[in-house]
Amino acid sequence: MFSVSVGEYTLLSLSHGLPELYQHYAERAKLIDEFDIRESEGENCFLAVARGSSWPFLVVAQRYLPSGSGFNPGALVVSETDVLFVGAGVRLLAYDLADSTRIWEDVADFGFWNWARHDEHVLMSAELELAAWDLHGRKLWSTFVEPPWGYEVREGQVELDIMGNKSSFPIGLGPVTRG
Repeated sequence: MFSVSVGEYTLLSLSHGLPELYQHYAERAKLIDEFDIRESEGENCFLAVARGSSWPFLVVAQRYLPSGSGFNPGALVVSETDVLFVGAGVRLLAYDLADSTRIWEDVADFGFWNWARHDEHVLMSAELELAAWDLHGRKLWSTFVEPPWGYEVREGQVELDIMGNKSSFPIGLGPVTRG
């Protein structure tokens, strides 16, 4: 198991399987979110959130697909707003850690890659999607991408490169579609 501290929170995680103490964590948690953990396809992953060294108050266990080959679970904590973003397979989740509640569930096109924070915004990269949220977990925009693709953020601008086609747009507004 891997443990990471972010502000007042401690995250416990396993990208492949459930921990031996899973039942003990689940019994003590205020919120337990389980998704398809008894299915046969894909891989189980585990994420728990505690305050300091206390027992976790949030447990998230899910079967995810695709898994491996760049499709690894990921999480991002925005400590000043107590928001946790989680991605695994095609499932995206956001939690309010102050209230121990799920804010939303969403889908990543074909498979989640990672989260990245850029000042007041959180970007999610997936195989076929780039999307943005604010620090409170409100979705701002989403756009289709196609591999190979990548992006950089410079001075509030997203510089997106999709198969050599480059565009630039404000991170808070997203790409502008011309009709």
